[in-house]
Amino acid sequence: MDDIRVEQLTKKFGDFTAVDRLSFAVPSGELFGLLGPNGAGKTTTINMLATLLKPTSGSAEVAGFDVTAKRDDVRRSIGIVFQEPALDSQLTGRENLEFHAMMYGMGREDRRKRIDEVLGLVELTEKARVQVQNYSGGMKRRLEIARGLIHHPKVLFLDEPTLGLDAQTRRHIWDYIKKLNRDKGVTIILTTHYMEEADFLCGRVAIMDHGTFAALDTPEKLKDVLGGDVVSLEVEGNIGALEAEFRTLDWIKKAKLHEGIFSLTMERGDRRIPELVSVAQKAGVAVNSVNLRKPSLEDVFLYFTGKTIREHEASQADRNRAMMMVHRPRRGR
Repeated sequence: MDDIRVEQLTKKFGDFTAVDRLSFAVPSGELFGLLGPNGAGKTTTINMLATLLKPTSGSAEVAGFDVTAKRDDVRRSIGIVFQEPALDSQLTGRENLEFHAMMYGMGREDRRKRIDEVLGLVELTEKARVQVQNYSGGMKRRLEIARGLIHHPKVLFLDEPTLGLDAQTRRHIWDYIKKLNRDKGVTIILTTHYMEEADFLCGRVAIMDHGTFAALDTPEKLKDVLGGDVVSLEVEGNIGALEAEFRTLDWIKKAKLHEGIFSLTMERGDRRIPELVSVAQKAGVAVNSVNLRKPSLEDVFLYFTGKTIREHEASQADRNRAMMMVHRPRRGR
């Protein structure tokens, strides 16, 4: 059974299309990832599925309820952890959960029992009576996850759940999310622009770019699309001549040139490196560095979109600045 079904879902803001005719389904119990740079449409998609934004066109069902016609039913069926913190820092952890549970109409005894359960799940029992303003960033994220679970949701939305956390804390949050999905069977929709986060957590990943899906599959199958090891060569010289040479070698399955660095996909890349260096030397090109690795989701993103995720974020920031300039009110003379 699918907990989420989306058909041609679209959201426009004026002339700008933030989400462009998405169609996908998420089976019950899956941990599904939306991977992409800031501005790709991930949060807008989540907001439509969570009934916080009305779609321009298309349809979506969450837990069997239409997100437009059955908004209250959808909201009772989901939990959500927003990208921006939404806790009351003056309240204790338990008080934050108590307030949220009351909003869902839970009785006193049910609230007490459930709060104890979710505090234990995220390992905050000993900090339950501490004011949230004294929590670390990781503790706050864990408390927000606990709050999203307080009413037994079928679907949990996590919008950039580890944004701004250090690497060690981020890894701890991953473990909590993985355990929650595995042990409790909660369907989780995760948005992230951290490649390693999507790779570690998600059963399937949709690579999102400019409001649509560039690719959708398991992380392993997405990486298999590249077909082997990735050898990166940082070079100087007649790059065009070298690129032409590479394209004559049938054992190079894919070749991408990006800012003076060739990313070459091949089988047994470790044995091919000397030959690659020799080809470069014959073309009059200097090889400054060589790197061999297995394909990553960063390589997949580059393959499907033509840019790294960081470049997409930079171009989105440029578009945002341009929009601000266009819409900035003019001062009267």
